[in-house]
Amino acid sequence: MAIRKAAIIAASMLMLIVFVRINGDVSAYLTAVKSGGASLAIGNVERSDEEKRLLYDTIVAEAANKREAPVNATIDRVWRAIPGYNGIEVDVERTFEAALRLPDNSAIPYLFKEIEPSIKLEDLGAHPVYRGNPNKKMIALMINVAWGNEYIEPMLKTLEQENVKATFFLDGSWLNKNADMARKIQAAGHEMSNHAYSHPNMSELNRGAAYTQISKTEELLKSTLGVNNRWFAPPSGDFNQMTVQVAREQGLQTVLWTIDTVDWRKPPAESIIRKINAKLEPGALILMHPTASSRDALAGMIASAKAKGYALGTVSETLSSSRITPSVVEGADLF
Repeated sequence: MAIRKAAIIAASMLMLIVFVRINGDVSAYLTAVKSGGASLAIGNVERSDEEKRLLYDTIVAEAANKREAPVNATIDRVWRAIPGYNGIEVDVERTFEAALRLPDNSAIPYLFKEIEPSIKLEDLGAHPVYRGNPNKKMIALMINVAWGNEYIEPMLKTLEQENVKATFFLDGSWLNKNADMARKIQAAGHEMSNHAYSHPNMSELNRGAAYTQISKTEELLKSTLGVNNRWFAPPSGDFNQMTVQVAREQGLQTVLWTIDTVDWRKPPAESIIRKINAKLEPGALILMHPTASSRDALAGMIASAKAKGYALGTVSETLSSSRITPSVVEGADLF
């Protein structure tokens, strides 16, 4: 049975290779297969000019029905800056080319392209961000690091096992003393961002001190890790408008959280998992630290999110206007 299955997969892959060599654009084909709108065809199918015209007109007409308009970034009274969300429309030319490769009377394999909003997050000015766009069913794990080294590696192991990338906001003084640990986090593919230098209450600082707290850590992120950072998470969530403006002057957006694990109070892992499960919503940013509570709750939090159909991304991915991309289609899954 195993030999027969291997032979089928090998034959399938051979057919795919032949298809690629003849038609070139396999990505369009795989997208069509993933959406259930195509079957394997080798070479272009001969059609009359009239048939081609009717096919093209059909695609154009249906494209109007399938279009979803982009959503602009906006300022919300409660949530402050809300990122935009890309729209989607049929790529008529690519769809037409893909349809021509299929046998007559086949379902049209509609291929899509994203439409960016006219107003993006960066266009809104100096405002804090607490969540992503509610149309995007993705969440992010924010891990603020100023202590708790003993819990970082077990959390990294869980993230690796679950194939999840988080965003780690690093206290600069911690990074200065723990560069090797920071490199280990980065090597695992996680996003590295700014959590000030010495964990102050930012709202209590004057402009110069606030600027320095952010810039010192920013310089370390670049010199130690080679990071081109976009985000600043104020320690303890303490900030004022000056903080947001000073971060903006350094090219950073101030980001807070949607859901707080409050893990520094050492709650049982089960209570954190229940809390996250009850409060999950599209675009949620979930705050935690390297603690025993979050270490023990992490797998359960991820499982809850996945069970509800949420994608898990970094802060940059979650707050971008890009739509969630479909899973990569692997050859063995085609047939």
